[in-house]
Amino acid sequence: MALRVQETLGRDPHAGDLYVFRGRRGDLIKVLWHDGLGLSLYAKRLERGRFIWPSPADGVVALSAAQLGYLLEGIDWRHPQRTWRPELAG
Repeated sequence: MALRVQETLGRDPHAGDLYVFRGRRGDLIKVLWHDGLGLSLYAKRLERGRFIWPSPADGVVALSAAQLGYLLEGIDWRHPQRTWRPELAG
């Protein structure tokens, strides 16, 4: 995996970058990163709505920590507003 990322994107997968992928329907997101010990995976599926996905110009998009936080919460990171909040948990 690391070699593919390095060849395809021209980036060093051990440099602390996050690699974020969205599912086809837009309600699933996966984040890969190397934490110094190994490759870590974070996955999240929205119950309602879709992740607002940036349009990459050259295959790579740089987001700030705040923008990534909004993206992971299902909030439109370009115009932050909470769109839906679950009423019940569990």
